[in-house]
Amino acid sequence: MSTPNNNPKGILLILSGMALFSIQDSLIKYIFEESALYELYFGRTLTALILLFVFLKITSQKLVFKTHYPLLTCCRVICFFFGFSFFYISLTYMSLAMANALFFSSPFFISVLAIIFLGEKVGIRRWIAILVGFIGVYIVLNPDFENFNYMKLAPVACALCYAISMTITKITSDKDNVYSQMFHLYIGAIGISILFFIFTGKGQFNTFSDPTFQFITREWFTNPTYAWPYIVAMGFVAAVSFYCVFSAYSVASPSVVSLFEYSLIIWAIIIGYVLFNDVPTIRTFVGVALIIGAGVYIYLREKVKDQMIVTDTPNR
Repeated sequence: MSTPNNNPKGILLILSGMALFSIQDSLIKYIFEESALYELYFGRTLTALILLFVFLKITSQKLVFKTHYPLLTCCRVICFFFGFSFFYISLTYMSLAMANALFFSSPFFISVLAIIFLGEKVGIRRWIAILVGFIGVYIVLNPDFENFNYMKLAPVACALCYAISMTITKITSDKDNVYSQMFHLYIGAIGISILFFIFTGKGQFNTFSDPTFQFITREWFTNPTYAWPYIVAMGFVAAVSFYCVFSAYSVASPSVVSLFEYSLIIWAIIIGYVLFNDVPTIRTFVGVALIIGAGVYIYLREKVKDQMIVTDTPNR
């Protein structure tokens, strides 16, 4: 007998999860001048991996280390790792609201990839929604093509990499369960981070004056007593965020809770204003409205067609 959906509890959980993701992003923005990008990535992921093992031990669940799709899993790990590298980099020069708004272009990329690789049929109305969503992205970016800062595209690059990762997840999830896939992401991220430490961890390429490029190339462990408490906190916050998201999808209807994932943008606006005094422009609000509206419409069309690739639970 199936358990009835508890939608109010699910909504509360998804709102909490999105708020915690915004807190994680704000911690990155707060300490990026005191740590290296892949030092931060390494510490956050290691903490999350330890917590995953603790959770599986407490709940007596078995973790399957082997994947049935080794090549696709490697591609997914690489896309996810570098995708969120782009996102973390964007937080050094972009408001939380703008970075997260641009990240939510991922459903539009996922829809296009689903057509190419999954054979999904998309009608004219969803194509229009995809177009409207990208118009929203254009409005948020506010490009000046004579002097455009291409660094603004970092969250969009993250969205594209995330879309590829989630499309692969749709293929591999028939045999690899969610905990195995999370384990592969964490192990892959730790392994790639260690490679970056071996080749760049001494700061030998840190010859830049720009804070963003210093963040990417800075020597590791230059200020561990200050940075690492925040890095470990990020791992805890991310783990609790994932727990809230997965719990929300477990206790409530996915068709209800997935729509509240867009609250991440609202939380980002609030936290960005409180902590960093970032005030979004009217143009940003208009772009965000188009992105959210198009994303919700694509979701509703997927629900009608029973094609749920866009709204699979995120692995952020």
